[in-house]
Amino acid sequence: MAGRPLHATEAWHLIRQLARSDMIGPYPADSPDGAALTLLGDGSWHLHRDPADAVVADLLACFLPLCHPALAPLVYAQVGQSLDGRIATVTGASHYINGCDGLDHLHRLRAIADVVVVGAGTADSDNPQLTVRRVDGDNPDRAIIDPRRRVSPDQVVFDQSAAPTFRLVHDAPCRADEIQVTCESATVTPADIIRCLQARGYRRIFIEGGGQTVSRFLHAGCLDHLHLIVAPMIIGSGIPALQLPEIDELDGALRPETVPFRLGSDYLFDMRFRPPPA
Repeated sequence: MAGRPLHATEAWHLIRQLARSDMIGPYPADSPDGAALTLLGDGSWHLHRDPADAVVADLLACFLPLCHPALAPLVYAQVGQSLDGRIATVTGASHYINGCDGLDHLHRLRAIADVVVVGAGTADSDNPQLTVRRVDGDNPDRAIIDPRRRVSPDQVVFDQSAAPTFRLVHDAPCRADEIQVTCESATVTPADIIRCLQARGYRRIFIEGGGQTVSRFLHAGCLDHLHLIVAPMIIGSGIPALQLPEIDELDGALRPETVPFRLGSDYLFDMRFRPPPA
């Protein structure tokens, strides 16, 4: 490798550049030193500049698989939990299980997404903004899985000035901010939602939460990546992170390729469910 080291600000700019591009080839990261990396058509890449430190190396290793144009369309999710697998106390308190680096990572996941998706329960109870206010980037579009229109229109997520926001509904839309999810069954499935969003041109879909929504997409086999962020905290009784059907034998357990990363006080486990490119 040649040229000066690639620092965190440049690396993040490069990642955002990739997330908005369809191009395979060299990417300069706005540097006079020439290309910082070259994307290859098989979903891999070649770095031309050394990462300045381990943090930059991890940033690239974690986000390049999510941003490579050859791997789109792509669906990924995130769960932040305690050591004992809880995302909240029994009363629903969850702010904040993860530390500052874990929260920054969540906002980066939003920043590279075309659309961020949450369930009606999360939109109703957490009243999230779903913006990228902690990092440099553009707010993604926002979709609320709300087939029965249970979420109040007064929730902050429906502030259209921050980003386009719409409900995913089961029947014919009644408003301009509603999208009907066409499905063959009586209920809207994760696969139905993915098909609906991809038909609207969304290539990179982030399933942010809550735990039940992420679990449904995982069980349905609709996730390419799941980022599980574990905080050094034991909550005890509380709301479990992932809720999947019971299995009798370990042969039925999911065994994704898993790559660990350090996020300050937290640990990130990048679970990769998509088979590697041929």
